[in-house]
Amino acid sequence: MRKKIIKKMKKTELDIQGMHCASCATLIQRGLSKNMGVKLANVNYATAKATIEFDEKKVQEKELIDIVKERGYSANVHEEQIDPSEIHRKEMLRLRKKVIISAAFAIPAFIIGMVFMWVGIHIPYNDIILLILATPIQFYIGLEFYKGAWSALKNKTANMDTLIALGTSAAYFYSLYLLIFASGAGQYFETSAILITLVLLGKFLEAYAKGKTSEAISKLMHLSPKTARVLRGGKKIILSADDVIKGDVIIVKPGEKIAVDGTIIEVNSSIDESAITGESIPAEKKKGDKVFAATINKHGSFRFKTEKVGKDTTLSHIIKLVEEAQGKKAPIQRFADNISAYFVPVVIGIAIITFIVWKFIVGMDTSFAIITAVSVLVIACPCALGLATPTAIMVGTGKGAKNGILIKGGDSLETAHKVKYVIFDKTGTITKGTPEVTDINYETKDSKEALDLLLSIESASEHPLAQAVVKYSKDNKAKIKKVTDFKALPGFGVEAKIGKETYFVGNRILAEKKGIKITKHKEIESLENQGKTAMLLFSKKKILCMIAVADTLRDDSKKAITNLNKMNIETYLLTGDNERTAKAIAKQASITNVFAQVLPQDKANHIKILQKKGLVAMIGDGINDAPALAQADIGIAMGSGTDVAMETSDIVLMKNSSLDVPKALKLSKNTMSKIRQNMFWALFYNVLGIPIAAGILYPSTGLLLSPIIAGGAMALSSVSVITNSIFLKYKKI
Repeated sequence: MRKKIIKKMKKTELDIQGMHCASCATLIQRGLSKNMGVKLANVNYATAKATIEFDEKKVQEKELIDIVKERGYSANVHEEQIDPSEIHRKEMLRLRKKVIISAAFAIPAFIIGMVFMWVGIHIPYNDIILLILATPIQFYIGLEFYKGAWSALKNKTANMDTLIALGTSAAYFYSLYLLIFASGAGQYFETSAILITLVLLGKFLEAYAKGKTSEAISKLMHLSPKTARVLRGGKKIILSADDVIKGDVIIVKPGEKIAVDGTIIEVNSSIDESAITGESIPAEKKKGDKVFAATINKHGSFRFKTEKVGKDTTLSHIIKLVEEAQGKKAPIQRFADNISAYFVPVVIGIAIITFIVWKFIVGMDTSFAIITAVSVLVIACPCALGLATPTAIMVGTGKGAKNGILIKGGDSLETAHKVKYVIFDKTGTITKGTPEVTDINYETKDSKEALDLLLSIESASEHPLAQAVVKYSKDNKAKIKKVTDFKALPGFGVEAKIGKETYFVGNRILAEKKGIKITKHKEIESLENQGKTAMLLFSKKKILCMIAVADTLRDDSKKAITNLNKMNIETYLLTGDNERTAKAIAKQASITNVFAQVLPQDKANHIKILQKKGLVAMIGDGINDAPALAQADIGIAMGSGTDVAMETSDIVLMKNSSLDVPKALKLSKNTMSKIRQNMFWALFYNVLGIPIAAGILYPSTGLLLSPIIAGGAMALSSVSVITNSIFLKYKKI
C-alpha cells in the first residue's frame, strides 16, 4: 500500500561528516529515531546524508545536529544542490594526505620489521625504531578510529572503528609490553602500522569508487551555463544565470546553452533537449513553446521570456529528485542495517573466543593467539555489506536520470521490478492527447473548395475537434474565407454563412435534423467503432465531405505494450471514454483489458481491486490521475504531465514515451540483481574469511591469515562491491 501523507511534519537533510562504515550510519539513525519529535530518520552511509521527518513543535534542526554530534560525528543542514564532486574532492584530498603520511612511516616499518627479518638482516635498535615509526600512525593517523570507537562505546554499541581500534591496539600494546618486559622476544609494531595504512588506503579507494557512483548529479549540475544574454532597458547585457529574474527576456544564439526555463516569444528553432529528456533528436520549437535550462539551441537566434529560475527550473527539479532518490533507502537495506548492528558485537565475541581457544585450550603462545584474534577483528569489518545497497541505488537512479527516467527513491526502485499489472490512462499516455484528422472523404468534385469551407467555419470555433480540422486544413494549404452569422450548436456542431450560402459542420444527427439524406451509415458506424468522431460538412442541399477526428495512438504505445507482455506483465487501459472508443484504442495498442467510463474519483478504486491480485503500476499525466498514481504501488507520470501528477508519482518519464515504462521496470530488476549480488559476496566474504582468520585451517594445512592480508582483503571487498555496482551503468535497459 502507498504511504499516507503525514501532516505538519517538516523534512530536512543533514550532511554527516566522520562516518566510516554502515555501523556508523546505524548508530546515528538509532540516536535520531529515539527522539520523540522524530517521525522518520534515515541515514545513508554511501551518500553521507541523514533524511529526517520531524515535528517542529517537539524538536528543532539544531537539536537534531546536536544528537549527531553527541555520537562523535559532525553535521550541518544540507545546502540545496551542492555539487557532490566538490565534497568528494575534499574528502579525497583529506584521505590522500593521511595515506601518504601513514605510508611514509608504515613502509620503512614493513621493510625493517618483515623484509629484513625474511632475508636475515638485523639492524641495531630494531624494536625501538619500529616503535618510533608505529606510534604516530597509531595515535595520529588512527585517532579517528579511537574517536569512533569511544563514541560507539558511549552509546553502548560497537562499529567498524571498534574493530580497527581493538585490533591495532592489541598488536601495538602487546608489542610495547614485549619491548619493555621481554626484549628480544619479537614484536608486531609493523603489523598495527601497516593495518591502519591498509584500512586508510581501502577507504581512499572506496571514496574514489563511490565518487563514480554519484557522478550523475555532478554531470547534471555542470550542464547549465553560468551566464545569460539578457535584454533590459533596450540593451543586451551578460548576466550571471543566478541574477536572471522571472520576466526577463533572454536572447539565445546558435550553439548556446539555455540558462533558465521560459517560453519562446520570437523566432522558431530546434533545440537539443537530451540533457532533460535523454532524447537525442532535436525538438522543433515555435513561438509559445517551452524551453528548459541546460538544453542547447541548434539553429538560429531566438528570444524567450523567463518563467523559472534557480531552484525552480526543470533541471534543478531533476537534480533534487535524483538527490532525494540516492538518499533514500530501499527496504532491502534494512536487512544489511540489522546485520551490521549485531555483526560487530558478534565479531568481537568471536575474536575473544579465538584468543581463548588458541591460548588456553590449544596451548599456543600469546603472540599467536593475539595475531589470530586481530585477524578476525580486521577481516570482519562490515563495510562491504553497508555499501551493497546504496551504491547500486546511486548508480541505478543515475542511469535512469541519464536516460530520462527519474526514479524518486530506493523504495520505488526496489518495488518496480515486482509489478504484475500496468494500468495506462488513455489520453496523453497511450494516445497523443490532442485530436487530429484521421480520415476525410469528399462527396464533391471540388475538394479544394470543401477544405477552404472547413477551415473558414472551424476557425471560428474553440472546440478541440474544430482545432484539429483547422490544423489539417492549414497543413493542406486551404485558404480562409469570410464567415458571417456563425453559431455554435452544442451537442451537434456549428453553422455559418459564407457568401449567400449557409453551411454546417456537425454529426449525423444534425444532418438528419436539417433534412439531409445520409447514404453512408455503415461507413460512419465503422469509423465510430474505431473510436473516431465522424463529422459532416454539408449545405442545405447536400453533403460535401465526411471527416473523422480521433485522439490517435502514440507512435511508441504498441511497442511498449508488446515489451511489457514479453515481461509477463498484464496491461490495462483506464479511461473515462465510452466502452466502444476505449476498446477501439485498446485493440490498436494490443491491450486486452479495459476499464471504460471511469470517473476520475473512481480510478483509484479500480487499482485497489487489482492490487488484491498483485502489485500495480499506474501511468498517467493529468490532475485527475493523481489519486490513482498515489494509490498504485508504483505511480509513473509522463514528463509532459501536470506538476501534481509528477509530484504524486514515484517515477517520471521525461521523454514522454511509453517505451520507458518497460525500461524503468527493467532498470529496477537490474539494480535489484546487483544489490543481491553485492550482498551475497559481502556475506560470503565474511562467512568464509572469519573462520580462516581465526585459524580453522591451521591445524590441517598450516594456513594462517595474517592481520595484514586480512586488512588488504577487507579493503578490497568494499572496492569490489562498489565496482560491481558501477557495472550497472553499462547494462542495457
